[in-house]
Amino acid sequence: MNIATRGSNDAFDRLFLIACAFLVIGGIVMLSSASMPISMKHFGSPYGYVNKQLFSIGLGLAGGLFIFVIPTQFWEKIGIFLPLLSLILLASVFIPGMGLTVNGSTRWLAIPGLPNIQVIDPARLLLMMYMAGYCYRQQENVKDNFMSFVKPMIFIIPACLLLLLQPDFGSTVIILSVTAGLFFLAGFKMRFFILLVMLLASLFAVLIYIAPYRMARLTYFLEPWNDPLGAGYQLTNSLIAIGSGGLFGLGLGESLQKLFYLPEAHTDFIFAIIAEELGLLGTIILLLLYSLLIYRIFAIGFMALNAKRVFQSYLCMAIGLWLAMQVIINLGVNMGMLPTKGLTLPLISYGSSSISMTLVTLAIVLKIGYENPRKKKNLRTKLVLEHFIIL
Repeated sequence: MNIATRGSNDAFDRLFLIACAFLVIGGIVMLSSASMPISMKHFGSPYGYVNKQLFSIGLGLAGGLFIFVIPTQFWEKIGIFLPLLSLILLASVFIPGMGLTVNGSTRWLAIPGLPNIQVIDPARLLLMMYMAGYCYRQQENVKDNFMSFVKPMIFIIPACLLLLLQPDFGSTVIILSVTAGLFFLAGFKMRFFILLVMLLASLFAVLIYIAPYRMARLTYFLEPWNDPLGAGYQLTNSLIAIGSGGLFGLGLGESLQKLFYLPEAHTDFIFAIIAEELGLLGTIILLLLYSLLIYRIFAIGFMALNAKRVFQSYLCMAIGLWLAMQVIINLGVNMGMLPTKGLTLPLISYGSSSISMTLVTLAIVLKIGYENPRKKKNLRTKLVLEHFIIL
């Protein structure tokens, strides 16, 4: 296959870039609206959270530019160091003076001069790189041996235990699910995959059962109206916001639930504010943008697979699975279809390290697409066609 000149205009996936740009710009607009009341309370300015988010976007773009110049094969070559670094990051929050506790969870690193870093954001990317490399190196073993799933658990299980200690059950579910999904896409036999899904479902059920606060979340998620002013308060107000939006919404900036009725309106529950202000039409546009972005990530991954760039293909698929799962879980929580998980809406919710690392992750996908082989255009045929058009 001939490879196109890398300076050509079609070297970048335009639909991918368009989806990213619209989600980031739309996210800033909606964050500005959703965060104004709480920003005035905390910063004395309606744009305090927006300014911090813009700074984080700048960091993410700078980090993405740095990542973009590195050949993607480099990440496969240093594979064994990636999960070790992720474990160091996840454990660092438990070092006195370094970890930051918010709402009972110790998930952040406080580094002077930088926004607080939620360690799962970089750690998740490192683990996905490691799993993509493992599936690439163990292709035949993955297809024929169920025990091939057990070997990488030497890193995945300690990472999940550290997450559960923070505690961060939602990220644990995503990491294990993405790992299982990647194995399936890498050729894991269906009977092995079904057995794996059953084992993971049993594990999640046990983890919920042994933690009283998780059981309480499940109970009140099923019947939030039994205690609308207590445990069901957040979900009931989210449902009120979504239901109030109707078809076209109340109008941008006109949300009532963001006026200190709905907790976390600018982070985990920003989708409810989008539904309230922009209505069903706005949420459909949002879902279409996410669908386009995820579709292009998988398309880039399959193009890499066709070009026998297996590691890059698996990494794209892992990223696509993660993004799709996080969007689905966040929307499910907002609409009362899933228990509260504490997961942000990618590229939309406020979150310094979240949006920075999401942009870095998407820069890797863009790089994979940029590296994918392309056929050269037949310039002679093009000139003949242009000649006939002129005539």
